Order: sequence, then structure tokens, then C-alpha cells
Amino acid sequence: MAFEFGFQRFGDEEEEDEEFGQQFAGGMRDGLIMLVDCTKPMFDVDDEDEDESLFQRCIRCCKTTLQNKIISSEKDLIGVVFFGTEKSKNPNDFKHIYIYQELDQPGAPRILELEEMCEENYKTFTVDYGHSPAFSLSEALWTCQNMFANSSQKVNSKRILLFTCMDNPHAGNQQLQRQAKTKASDLNETGIDLELMHLQLPGETFDVTKFYKDLLYTDDDELTELADPAEKLEELLSRVRSKDHKKRAYRHISLSLGEGLEMGVGVYNLVRPCTKPYPVKLDKRTNEELKSHTKTYLKDTGEVLMPQDLKKCQTYGGKRIFFENEEVNEIKRFDPSGLYLIGFKPQSSLKIHFKVKPASFIYPDERTIIGSTTLFTALLKKCTDRDVVPICKYIPGKNSPPRFVALMPQEEECDEHKVQLRPPGFHVIFLPFADDFRKVKYEITPKANAEQIDSAKEILKKLQFTYSAESFENPVLQKHWRNIEALALDRDSPEEMTDYTLPDEERIKRRAGDAIENFKDLVYPSGYVPGAKRKAGGGGDAGAKRAKTEQAAAGIDLKVEAEAGRLGKLTVPILKEKIKENGITSAGTRKADLIDAICAHYGVGV
Repeated sequence: MAFEFGFQRFGDEEEEDEEFGQQFAGGMRDGLIMLVDCTKPMFDVDDEDEDESLFQRCIRCCKTTLQNKIISSEKDLIGVVFFGTEKSKNPNDFKHIYIYQELDQPGAPRILELEEMCEENYKTFTVDYGHSPAFSLSEALWTCQNMFANSSQKVNSKRILLFTCMDNPHAGNQQLQRQAKTKASDLNETGIDLELMHLQLPGETFDVTKFYKDLLYTDDDELTELADPAEKLEELLSRVRSKDHKKRAYRHISLSLGEGLEMGVGVYNLVRPCTKPYPVKLDKRTNEELKSHTKTYLKDTGEVLMPQDLKKCQTYGGKRIFFENEEVNEIKRFDPSGLYLIGFKPQSSLKIHFKVKPASFIYPDERTIIGSTTLFTALLKKCTDRDVVPICKYIPGKNSPPRFVALMPQEEECDEHKVQLRPPGFHVIFLPFADDFRKVKYEITPKANAEQIDSAKEILKKLQFTYSAESFENPVLQKHWRNIEALALDRDSPEEMTDYTLPDEERIKRRAGDAIENFKDLVYPSGYVPGAKRKAGGGGDAGAKRAKTEQAAAGIDLKVEAEAGRLGKLTVPILKEKIKENGITSAGTRKADLIDAICAHYGVGV
């Protein structure tokens, strides 16, 4: 039971663990090589309904992958290799293998090159590259292995994606088949994953048992069929304009349950805000990136001041109190970083309005303290069984202020295939201090009656839907990336974007149109248009307002309200309406004058 989570920091108070950061510095880029079958069947278009060949579809997958990578993780390395061509281009001079794009970071020229191949150059592929069934799949895999080995940049994970429509290459040549299986075994031993993207020719099926079952190293020894190729291609062809975040803990601390009883935990963030990348300043003449250097000068003499020449101060009682940098750091420190258990509270005592900032997530870290997983599991199980939350003092870093947090337990959740949906652990809920609470003054308004409440319930019932945050993209980011992409690829206009945050008015009207109209008739006066500005001095508005006041005042007993001391909760128009209705004389028109007149009339408070 092991997993990692997204890295994130929320301001200066959170400092990454230096040792852990150095461990992951470098080697965090992934490598991917698209190995594309270029034999003649890949270019045939027999089905009249198909407007593109299998080869074109593969090139579109390569292009889309580059477009996704250039946004999600631009430091990853991607290469494209053709096999089954007449011409050859590779360092080992293998026949019928052509390195179309070297293993390198994605860029606009490479995307345009693939786009041109997909739309135009495939027509002259026979002349430019040719086709040959006399290739060796072992040599094709060997070429990909050498590309990873000869890369000047360190690669964390290595993957080869094989596109082919032949389920039994080298049929009748056992030596070539044996070489391909041996090379696939070598790839597996060196940490290179080989994945098959099988493509089906019209009217034919792809039988994995003929050849590729022995090449694919999976946990399922009974593998007899592969996933639907249409779904796998659709996944590769889908555009995902989202930044890819490396999954790791941003802090490793200890959770103390008492003196001498500690466990190591890693702190993660399950959700983090995604922002636009910062613009980089360039020299307009050379187009080179500029580096900023800041210097501090003495105002009177222009002398350059060094960091040791500066002090910080705070004004107290009209006097400046000076501090050294070491003194400022000392003031910030309370205790060593970590979580310190204070006690337990029922989960019901944790209110929704107590959440004052995004929550973190903790999971045991066996590398810091041996036995942390066992102790953490026991604590999680008991908190879940007894429906309680631990209350802790939390100090994220050595210069961070202490906070009170509640550790909300979460059990592991898996789907029907035993794939983890939710990890086990504790959510770190930051609790407010007494100083953080505010007293909000709000205007007292008339309450809705039972009929209006029932009408509102009907609207809520008809407009309910299953919400998933993953279904909604940030329109600001999507528009930004589309515009950047259009400029980089010399497009006339950016790709059209759908803003899913806008309400679907047609569907709302179809599902709850009648209920909304009924609610509007019950709550608002006749002729009311929501959102429309009222005209000053309009007779219709005045009549509607008066009708609404009369309706609100109809069920109020003025004497009862006066004796109960609730006159202050009534609005001025309602008080005037009731005074007129009961024939009470008032000396003024202010609310206080109206209340005094009513109290005097009924002898209340006299």
C-alpha cells in the first residue's frame, strides 16, 4: 500500500525538505519513442467510410502526443521511428529502419513536421521513404534502446509505443521471431516498457497469441486479447491541455503521539491550483532571456549596501525598534517542525466553516522512522472505528507559525477491479483561531412561506446532477494555451474552446422551466423581470412594491409584535402600512418614531 501525491507549496512558510529535494533533482523527465509500422498495408484505405489510412492515424497520435507534452511536461523527451521502410537512417545502419525524429523535447517545428506528414507528405511516402516487409523487429527495438542509451539528458522512465497492424511479423522465420523476443526481454530487464498499439485492418482481427503475447510483459499470464484499439487511439488523439505535476511529498515531518512515541509521515496535496506560466523577459535585439539583479543604494551617498548593512524595524509607540535578521528568525521560531497530538474530538464537532485554507494529506513514511506504517495504520483504524478526529498542533517548517489542525481519517476505497480510488490516510484540516471569527451583520428580511419553499424545493430536485471537478476545465488556462499554440504554429486563429462553466440554459429550461416560472410567480410581483433595472418614478414599480408590502403585512398582529418587543424586526413600509390600517397617529416617519407611536397606542413599555 504505497502511493505518492502532487507537490505544492503555499507561500513562504512552507519549505521543501532539502535532502528529499536533492534526491529528486534531475532525472524527473520521461522518455517516449513512437515506433510506427510503415509497411504497405498501413497506407491502404479499402473502406469507403474511412477518409484516412492507419499510418495517418498513427502520425496524428504522434502529433497530439507532442502537443499534449509541450504543455503538460515540456522537458520530457519524445522520438518517432519508422520501420518497414525501403530507405534507412540510424546510427547502426540497420536496414529498413528510419529515425524520423530524434529523441528530444517537443517543439513547434516538430509538431508542424508531423502535421505536414499527416496531411500531405504521406501521399509521396512511397517515393520519399518506400515500403519493405524485409525489416527486423529486433533491430527496430535495438534502435530505440540505443536512442535512450545515447541520450545526453537523464531519463526517469522509458517507454516504447509500437504501432502496427501485423499480428504475426516474420511469419515463417523463426530466427527473426526469436531475436525479437530476446530483444524484448532485454528491454524489460533494462527498465524500458514496451506497449502495443494494435491496429485492425478492415474485415480482419488482430490475434495477439500469434506473436506479441511473448513480447508483452504483463501480470496477466492468461492474456488472450487486447483492449479495443479504437478506445486506445481515442485516448491518444484526445487533447489534454493540462500541466503535469510530479507526484511526491513536499515535506517529511514527524507525528508525535506523546513523549518518546513518534512516527514519520509525508505531507501531500491532493488538489492544487493550476496557474498560467509566468512570462519571461527577453532582449528585443538578441531575443535572449534577461536575468534580473537587484542592488540597494544609500539615498544620500548612492553607496551600494550589502545584506549585512541592512536592518529591519517595527514602529511601537512612535519609536522604531530595530532587529537583526537573526533576531527576526528567532522570533518566528516556536518548536521543531512536526505534528503534536493534543487530543481527540468527535467528527461531528468539526464544522464546515472551520476550514480556513486548503487541506493537506498525510501518509506514513517508513524511511524516516521504522515502524511508522504499523503505528499509523492502528491510529487510522481506531479513529475510524470510534468516529473521532485527532486535534494536533502543526508546525510545517522551522520558521512557520504553529496552527491547530484536525486530522480527518479516510479509509481506502477501490473499484471493482481493485484499483485504488481513494488512498488511506488523514486529511489535515486547518482550524481557525478565536481571532479569525467575524460577526456578520445582515439585514432582516421577510421569510418565505410554505408554498414558496416547496416551489424552490421542486427546482432543486429537477436541477440536480452529479458533479465531478474533473469534468470542468479552467477556461482562462484553456484560452491561454490555445492562443500560445496558435502563435507558435502560425495559425490564423486559435482552436475553438468550449467554456463548460457557463450554465446550459437550454437544458435548464427543458428540465425545470415550468418550476422556475411557478417560483417566479409566487415570489416576485407580476411583470417582474429578474436582473432588469427598475426605472426611477415608474408607476408600475411603485404599485408592485405596494402590493408586496401589503402581502407581507397581511399576517402580522401589531399588538402582539409590540408586546413581544419585535417591532424592530419589521421594515418601515410594513410599520407604515399597519399604522394606517389600525388608525394610529405618528409624529414622525422614521422607524423609531413609528415604533414609539405604536407602543404608546397599545400602552407597551409606558
